[in-house]
Amino acid sequence: MYVGALECDVLLGDVRSLKQKRSVVRPLLAELRRFEVAAAEAGHQELYRRALIGVSCVSGDPAHARALLERCERLVAGRPELELLSARTRLIGPDD
Repeated sequence: MYVGALECDVLLGDVRSLKQKRSVVRPLLAELRRFEVAAAEAGHQELYRRALIGVSCVSGDPAHARALLERCERLVAGRPELELLSARTRLIGPDD
């Protein structure tokens, strides 16, 4: 079994309140979950222009887990209303 994790640090565009932040982050999380992964806002909850998006998956094949997380990263990077500042992927397998 392999567990994959992706952390995306994003800068939100024209957002001036936490309520506006939610209106950007919630649809992004819903779209990520269509890939059948777990997704949540995992950090920067008190900042209204930043968000840390966490995505995780479980797979029997490490290549499948990596490909799935890469698709999720491309989805986040392709959103015009935010800027992807950094992305970090980790894969934990039976040997770890």
